[in-house]
Amino acid sequence: MSEQSFIEKFEVTAVNKDGSQKLFQAPKKIYPKRVEGTFRQLKWVIMTLTLAVYYITPWLRWDRGPFAPDQAVLVDIANRRFYFFFIEIWPQEFFYVAGLLIMAGIGLFLVTSVWGRVWCGYACPQTVWVDLFLLVERFVEGDRNQRIKLDESKWSFSKLKKKFLKHSAWLFIALLTGGAWIFYFADAPTLARDFFTFNAPLVAYTTVLILTTTTYLFGGFMKEQVCTYMCPWPRIQAAMLDENSLVVTYNDYRGEPRTAHQKQALASGEPVGDCIDCNKCVVVCPMGIDIRDGQQLECITCALCIDACDGVMDKIKKPRGLISYATLFEYDKAMAGEPVEQSVPILFRPRTLVYSAIWALAGLSMLFVLATRSRLDVNVLHDRNPLAVQLKDGSVRNGYTVKILNMEPKQHKALLKFDGLANAKMRLEGMKGQVFTAGDLVSLDLEPDQLHVLKVYITIGQSHLPNSDQDFYFHAEILKSKEQHKTNTKFHLKK
Repeated sequence: MSEQSFIEKFEVTAVNKDGSQKLFQAPKKIYPKRVEGTFRQLKWVIMTLTLAVYYITPWLRWDRGPFAPDQAVLVDIANRRFYFFFIEIWPQEFFYVAGLLIMAGIGLFLVTSVWGRVWCGYACPQTVWVDLFLLVERFVEGDRNQRIKLDESKWSFSKLKKKFLKHSAWLFIALLTGGAWIFYFADAPTLARDFFTFNAPLVAYTTVLILTTTTYLFGGFMKEQVCTYMCPWPRIQAAMLDENSLVVTYNDYRGEPRTAHQKQALASGEPVGDCIDCNKCVVVCPMGIDIRDGQQLECITCALCIDACDGVMDKIKKPRGLISYATLFEYDKAMAGEPVEQSVPILFRPRTLVYSAIWALAGLSMLFVLATRSRLDVNVLHDRNPLAVQLKDGSVRNGYTVKILNMEPKQHKALLKFDGLANAKMRLEGMKGQVFTAGDLVSLDLEPDQLHVLKVYITIGQSHLPNSDQDFYFHAEILKSKEQHKTNTKFHLKK
């Protein structure tokens, strides 16, 4: 963008009643014109897929047996579980979620460094819902010119009807958006029934109200303001780009000088570029910018201006690509009149290789940990007060709370033993008269997705007491899967 166009764009022109200049100028409403082309079709496909995933996912079923919910994707806050098809995540395994967030961030860096701000242009929720709202607006009020005329016209029954229909549709979409979100946190069919019979928890209605309001306001009234002022990514993305990153570019070496009267200019011998100054690239832009002014903060790289310009080039029988995806490297080559050849492959350069390596490392590490994780956990808590009790016969007893966690939605038979402590005897609270020595197996029934808590007492007779505190361990094993877990603890002689 040239300095003059920058000044003209941001110069404060509004004045207060007393004649002083205002510190800001109210934004003008943008009326994006519909366009056809490759990138517009791609946006339709991505919008359809992303909306389908969002709205349909909570209703997908996944059989986990009789002891677990059958919703494929469920964030079960009440029971502190996260279910994703065959994967079940417990609170202590939240690092998997953290790992996914890291992968998402690094993946966004990688995509941006290669293709620019395509996340914003195609898959960002704000972009997707704005596209959907614009689709409704065009269907009800017409395309760009009809919408401008409608807004400038006086209020009438026809105008009131169109506005009512549009805003009703927007509110309905916003309500569906908020409603779909709550179904990720409870059984969808059950919650839907409770919601419409007014038996759902208050938090469900509050969440729907908040999300409905924000979707309606952001998608209908703050379309480009959210991307320009509220989202931090436009200001961060510049650090991800280099001379080999693809961005939407107006090739001014080919388009300038632009003129709407090319025949007259050619007849007079004036130099003429391919741009006929039709303004199509501006009127289709959902952000209301002119890509011919160069790279701008507001550009979301949706490439609709490419579709618009290519359509014009086809009509005037000139090659496509006046506006195109291009790198700074290619642009500089073309400006110098040199053949445009990408000497460094876009996907294979230091920046992208580093991002790819970090992303792959995080993903492979998570897959390895996920594939090798134990579904059985044993935690031993030694009694703190007192650490040891001396009985009448001179023997010493220690108390322990043994917690065995079955992290599968299945009932299991398990065996528990202690070992590494010679001449010791174990008694379990609730099993009167049963005494176990080191290596003896105790049979346990583990309920699905439950914590089994045992109160255990270890006693060593006076004649066999060691000279100092001794380390030993508890060992648990699931009979069917042979999954094992061993936890070390200590036997204390003195309190």
